[in-house]
Amino acid sequence: MAQLQGPQLHGKVALVTGAAAGIGAACAATLAREGAKVLLTDLDDARGEAMAGRIREAGSEAHYLHQDVTDEARWAEVVKEAETRFGRLDVLVANAGIAILKSILDMSLEEWRRQMAVNVDGVFLSVKHAIPAMKRAGGGSIILLSSVAGIRGSAGLAGYSASKGAVRLFAKSVALECARDNIRCNSVHPGIIDTEIWDKMPIGPGGRNAPLDARAIAAASVPTGKLGTPQDIANGVLYLASDQSSYVNGSELIIDSGQTAGRVGSLKQD
Repeated sequence: MAQLQGPQLHGKVALVTGAAAGIGAACAATLAREGAKVLLTDLDDARGEAMAGRIREAGSEAHYLHQDVTDEARWAEVVKEAETRFGRLDVLVANAGIAILKSILDMSLEEWRRQMAVNVDGVFLSVKHAIPAMKRAGGGSIILLSSVAGIRGSAGLAGYSASKGAVRLFAKSVALECARDNIRCNSVHPGIIDTEIWDKMPIGPGGRNAPLDARAIAAASVPTGKLGTPQDIANGVLYLASDQSSYVNGSELIIDSGQTAGRVGSLKQD
């Protein structure tokens, strides 16, 4: 394992999708704080620009681009911008994703395909276009945001689970395919995290927005009863982006405070 020598990502360039808020924003700020030059992308231009501005105000290099991760032509432009502006690409954090909470019977084919397009096609395109740039840089770290829903099923989240399960196994295949190119690929599996996805998750008739109480869900399903923060996930992403994880490849980093470890409770004897 490499030894710490100042900022963990000094000299590295990172691309973070879905970086305007939540986990993506925390990842971008954390990687920048540890020395990386960061290219942030999102659909929310106002918040994305503001986030990049805050990173620059803190003394790091950052730039924001508008991006629909399902648009392949845009991917070529984004990766080219990373190399043109910052000289290379070392780290990819494929974070952009959506969640639709509906039963299988209520979910339309259009909703299924939209979720797959963002969560799976977007990840595929990110990796496809990042690999050549990382090869030119001599290697890199690909970090794909999956979920605990990509490890176990959940009623009402069949489509989301299917998409995140695909990301989980895609990461392993990428790791094997790119191993000899000095490019690592790992997946990160957040548990119940305090982000806006709970407010945006379409639910109910017509897919109306009905915010869920993430804190109550965490209290009922997480052994510690605690709701995670975006920074909890960003800390794990930083580890995978850095040389501290140089021997970690094709792995799953679960950050869920024990949610997937097993059943909460103890056996009692009369």
